[in-house]
Amino acid sequence: MPSNTSAPPGKKTAKKKGRRARLLLLVLVLALVAGIGFGGYWGVSTVRASFPQTTGEIRLDQLSADVEVKRDANGIPQIYADDEADLFRAQGYVQAQDRFYEMDVRRHVTAGRLSEMFGESQVDTDAFLRTLGWRRVAQEEYDKVLSPETKKYLQAYAEGVNAYLKDRAPKDVSVEYAALALTNDYTIEPWTPVDSVAWLKAMAWDLRGNMQDEIDRSLMTSRLSAKQIKQLYPEYPYALHQPIVDKGAVDESTGAFDPKADATEGDGTTTGDTPGTGPGGSGGVSSQLGALSEVLDTVPALLGPNGNGIGSNSWVVSGRLTTSGKPLLANDPHLAPQLPSLWYQMGLHCRSVSATCRYDVAGYTFSGMPGVIIGHNDKIAWGLTNLGADVTDLYLEKIGPDGYLVDGKVKPFTSREETIKVAGGEDRKITVRSTGHGPLVSDRSSELETVGQKAPVGNAAPDRGTGYGVSLQWTALQPGKSMDAIFALDRAKDFTTFRAAAKNFEVPSQNLIYADTEGNIGYQSPGKIPQRTKGDGTLPAPGWDSSWKWKGYIPFEKLPYEENPKRGYIVTANQAVIDEKTYPDLLTKDWGYGSRSQRINDLIESKTKDGGKISPDDMRTMQTDNRSEIATLLNPLLLKIDISDPSVREAQKLLEGWDYTQEPDSAAAAYFNAVWRNVLKLAFGNKLPKELRAEGDCINVRPAEATGPVDEQNKLVRECGERDPDSAQPDGGDRWYEVVRPLLKQEKSEWWVTPGNRLDAPTETRDQLLAQAMKDARWELTAKLGKDVSTWSWGRLHQLTLKNQTLGTAGPGVVQKLLNRGPWNLGGGEAAVDATGWNAAGGYDVIWVPSMRMVVNVGDWDRSRWVNLTGASGHAFHSNYTDQTDAWAKGELYDWVYSKAAVEAAVKDTLVLKP
Repeated sequence: MPSNTSAPPGKKTAKKKGRRARLLLLVLVLALVAGIGFGGYWGVSTVRASFPQTTGEIRLDQLSADVEVKRDANGIPQIYADDEADLFRAQGYVQAQDRFYEMDVRRHVTAGRLSEMFGESQVDTDAFLRTLGWRRVAQEEYDKVLSPETKKYLQAYAEGVNAYLKDRAPKDVSVEYAALALTNDYTIEPWTPVDSVAWLKAMAWDLRGNMQDEIDRSLMTSRLSAKQIKQLYPEYPYALHQPIVDKGAVDESTGAFDPKADATEGDGTTTGDTPGTGPGGSGGVSSQLGALSEVLDTVPALLGPNGNGIGSNSWVVSGRLTTSGKPLLANDPHLAPQLPSLWYQMGLHCRSVSATCRYDVAGYTFSGMPGVIIGHNDKIAWGLTNLGADVTDLYLEKIGPDGYLVDGKVKPFTSREETIKVAGGEDRKITVRSTGHGPLVSDRSSELETVGQKAPVGNAAPDRGTGYGVSLQWTALQPGKSMDAIFALDRAKDFTTFRAAAKNFEVPSQNLIYADTEGNIGYQSPGKIPQRTKGDGTLPAPGWDSSWKWKGYIPFEKLPYEENPKRGYIVTANQAVIDEKTYPDLLTKDWGYGSRSQRINDLIESKTKDGGKISPDDMRTMQTDNRSEIATLLNPLLLKIDISDPSVREAQKLLEGWDYTQEPDSAAAAYFNAVWRNVLKLAFGNKLPKELRAEGDCINVRPAEATGPVDEQNKLVRECGERDPDSAQPDGGDRWYEVVRPLLKQEKSEWWVTPGNRLDAPTETRDQLLAQAMKDARWELTAKLGKDVSTWSWGRLHQLTLKNQTLGTAGPGVVQKLLNRGPWNLGGGEAAVDATGWNAAGGYDVIWVPSMRMVVNVGDWDRSRWVNLTGASGHAFHSNYTDQTDAWAKGELYDWVYSKAAVEAAVKDTLVLKP
């Protein structure tokens, strides 16, 4: 739901850029170290200079009346005002107090201006971001689409931020600016409303759906057959993992979704669904898409690695199934770890709720953006998970000097010039070209300028000439009203007004769950989701043929929803929304595969059978469930393998009697996950093209273009992976569970066949490959954890380190100790409910986490509980920097105060903002 604020540029030419990035940061951090040692000045004065004032009084010129900011021991603010604009003005001021450096980095990302802060190393990243044009679209939204009321709130928020920045030197805003000042004459600019709107574009980018899968399928064609690729992308297992909505159908007479209708099974073909069609494939197209994938790795992933593995959990249970008799709602978005956390906890309260001051809401916000994203008001609660709709398509474009080809005619590009300012260097100018589908992303890499000679396109395709380009069509590149939706959600009072708010939540497309004080629960799938004339979005489409264009968007009224389902609960965890055989429109072909969602369903069913009731603590316990679903399939087979090597047999014994839980101190979990990683590598990873495998993963392979028997002219070559380890394949997510599930029933399969190398023996059967994986895992963990298996533990292997933005991602260890925190030894794992994600192709380190957890006790709000990954403060060494992390790691929650009385009882500091 990212390690990832200024991600290192990737691969080949980018490797040199990566070295330059590290050198720049090295200069900064060395200067910081030197400064810290200078009379203690940096260690005390500079660090503490940016700590916020949280008591007393502060004057803000724009306020119309006093505003109170009440903070508890965790530094979580509750803001009280008499006027809506004052409320958001104060929100801007307070978030800038705690998190402005984070806000500033984010807006430089969304505007493609990282080079202004961090120099030449970020030029190519900025160029790609400028090509996407997030900031331009955000400006258009603000100018032409958003409501006057929303713009009023955004302007008030910006005024609050700027009131904080006024008359403050950068070093007094955050210690990172003091470090930047040593190498860069950087000036903080005023905050603008568009800076806030643009953040939604970054959020949408990281939750964009199946774009990486679209690229990967095409890249696989250089090594695998169409049948093999289909095996690696199996159909969603509806029989095993129930979708979110298990009832309902589109009423043909009205065109609207009816959640009470009995679904009738169709022919399995959804609108625009021509499975597997499209010209993406090997040769030149693979070369282009491989380079595009490298470019994508350079884009800062603000939320997390994009792909199947990352997701979120949310569920809501009706009062008839709870101990309180009122609904309970849980949410924990899975995003990459950041320091500070992506989320900022806060309450926004009108002292007297009325028609002129309507907000009494608390929950999780984004610093840099007004309003509450996830939380509750006095009537309703809501949560979010990523729906995963396919809202991006790549188009191959036949381009020439004068334009691009469509239906035999050349159309001119839409072009613009962009200037990238570079700290310590000369300005760079780029030209951004767009086709009718969207920006020509292939312009952003020298490797994409010319394609190869074997693009697998049909006879009707135009002559490739100098090559095909690649353009991107994406719903977020069109102005939308998602910012309007945030405020409407914050003041919704019932399911009708909740759905009305959701209608404008266009990008990114999210699963919205709901509960209210009247005892109702519900679900809505909103979003701007395209309807395709041809194709199913799984492969790049031919841009030169207009019959492949989008024909519109699924009407909101047609999108699935439900209210008070008979089963008494609703679970969303990135699984399929509804069975595609009963729904007429294509939402995506690339759902999460439902391991987490089905586990949550099973836990709820188990708890409520025979009249049992679910308590708030049961909800918390479910959030920390760490059972490995793949272990239930694979472990029984591993125990049957006849192992003769006494050292490997010693490790195998760890799996005997294991209950499949992944506790931090579990030796069995450590060994099993190492075996799983090696099974994937042997069976699949070594058969994938280099563009999908992790950097440093080198194997001897036959050249992709080779034909006939291996001989001196066609011999094996050394080939190393090129993908960032966090996004390499096979990642071990629950898609791979479904790939392996049927294969485990087959003693012989082409996937079990491996040629072996100087360390591994060749394998031909399932059990031979499993035995080799067990051996490889034994020696891998011996190297990592020691020879004595009794000292092994999953937590020692599976660690989380929280890294401060930018300056905490590189440099000497002393600086990382100053700015970063950790490591924490964690339980949980990939596709577990407690989704402390790791990428099996890249290693065991934690790369995404439940970024926050909340359990809302609807109606009895003060009995709700929550926790953040880090803390309220973005200031290193502040007491609220990581004060919640230990509790988070243990699965504990804090009291979430809401009522005025509860807030007063918890207050530690009170600040009054005065006109």
